[in-house]
Amino acid sequence: MPPVTLFDDLGYAVALAAAPQRVVSLVPSITEALAATVPERLVGATDWCTHPSDLAVQRVRGTKNPDLRAIAALEPELVVANKEENRELDVQRMRASGIPVWVTDIETVPGALDSLERLFVEALEVEVPAWLTQARSEWSGSVTDPTLDVAVAIWRDPWMVVGRDTFTGDVVERLGWRNVFAGHADRYPHVDLAELDRDGVVVLLPDEPYVFTSTDGPEAYVHARPALLSGRLLTWYGPSLVGARAALAAAVSD
Repeated sequence: MPPVTLFDDLGYAVALAAAPQRVVSLVPSITEALAATVPERLVGATDWCTHPSDLAVQRVRGTKNPDLRAIAALEPELVVANKEENRELDVQRMRASGIPVWVTDIETVPGALDSLERLFVEALEVEVPAWLTQARSEWSGSVTDPTLDVAVAIWRDPWMVVGRDTFTGDVVERLGWRNVFAGHADRYPHVDLAELDRDGVVVLLPDEPYVFTSTDGPEAYVHARPALLSGRLLTWYGPSLVGARAALAAAVSD
């Protein structure tokens, strides 16, 4: 494509001389999406980018503490970041050094798919990926009235849960469940165990960011019903959305 100036999800101008051929991703979900769609362009990713399992690119440390020198050494034509997962300071420093950075802002499933479509079609200049089309089909339709009360635990000691205005909260709602902490003032509130361990509530225990297991998490609950499930299916956006609806429903019904 000829030189263009595009605008990322935050409205920041991103000048591109051509469709980027060297891309660094600082977002695990987007790393998986890039690897599934344009693997030849992905040259760097964080230590937390675990999918695909055979991903063989330069690692640039974590999402909150990226190695900016290592990123610059890769000579990226675009770095992809996320408003929630990455620090604004790191984005500013990369931009100041002349590296184009595309920041995504994602709080809902439709918003995630729209954001990723813009990244691939506008910035990378590729066709809409087949996985994205399939994900839209699986997650399309109106949100139904909830049939199940759930809480999504993301940490323990202290216990933390998913609150308002989050991608995970939207996933829960679209599954036909009610997040009992959706009305909380905080997006990721600290709560007492007694607030979680209530009759009629299913407490979802994903394996990330805290690694809940059969021996670490469920034993804390006497009244609520704990349900272990994949954190990737609950919190990631991209190819992981394909099949996630059925898998999450099955995990809670077991």
